[in-house]
Amino acid sequence: MSPDAHIVSTGTALPGEPVDNEAIARRFGTDVASAEAFIGTRQRHFAVDLNTGQVTHTLTDLGAQACAQAMARADLEPRDVDFLVLGTSSPDALVPATVNLIADRLGIDQVSTYQLQSGCAGALQALDLACRLLDEEHLIGLVVGADVCVKHLVLDRNTNSVGRTGHVLFGAGDGAGAAVLASELVPGSIAVRRVLNRFSELSRTPGQVVRWFGAADLAHPEQPVEQDHKAIAQRVPLLARQAMREVLGMTGWYQASVSYLLPPQLPGRVPQHVANELGLADVTEISCVADVGNAGNALPFLQLDLLRDRILAKERAVAIAIEPSKWIKAAVTLEGM
Repeated sequence: MSPDAHIVSTGTALPGEPVDNEAIARRFGTDVASAEAFIGTRQRHFAVDLNTGQVTHTLTDLGAQACAQAMARADLEPRDVDFLVLGTSSPDALVPATVNLIADRLGIDQVSTYQLQSGCAGALQALDLACRLLDEEHLIGLVVGADVCVKHLVLDRNTNSVGRTGHVLFGAGDGAGAAVLASELVPGSIAVRRVLNRFSELSRTPGQVVRWFGAADLAHPEQPVEQDHKAIAQRVPLLARQAMREVLGMTGWYQASVSYLLPPQLPGRVPQHVANELGLADVTEISCVADVGNAGNALPFLQLDLLRDRILAKERAVAIAIEPSKWIKAAVTLEGM
């Protein structure tokens, strides 16, 4: 990757008003106390109306909103953008690629576009690719992480999977985040020092599966989402420790020099297990999953947006994302400029 990659600005987009746990309990008949103890999310945003099932926001809507905000903060016009990279697990369609719909919405033309379909680690995979794309001809890029996870769920209270639906909804959330990446140093930007992106756990069973149903499957409205919560709780903290150790080694940093940690944003007790595994005592944690839910690839950029207002010059941060669908560990070292 280029040694001169800088996050100049960030942008976020969350659909609609926040939906609290009581609203989900009323809609699906789920017990609030047990779900909160299991999930740990207080509220989230959905791109559909839970009562009608009507789609209120597409991935294109959210991605374009986040990008527009990031561009405005960096004082950029569409003609200033040299490439666009999107990481998502929930594109609007198989084709056309959602990244191109976002570019079209923004008025960005005649540039390279890339779409990575991946789970929780997709945002950092997109950042990794964007850093590698920066060169003397490509000076400014847009990187987007976005998901509309709720569209994968069967929102029918009368199905025999109501309990599972309710619990998943307690932790799920939709949203988008974006960052303007530049090769030129801008005062107040965040330097991207190193990005780790590793497929891991060879031959291990996936911890999460999201099926893409076709027309032939519509007669069988089963939940398309499956999660092995036990495997996730066991493996994510271990992979986070590996990712932290590897990315710090790549950067040449000591753990004690890190001021901020952007941990994997999984619901439930997993974040606490991660913190215990990493053994970080004097580090400020940048977390938002309790307030926005598990918004997939949006989360690392939502965390970056929070970090942008806190990190000072020479302060260091590490962001980690672990994807349990087929066990990918990703991390990035960041430094205030």
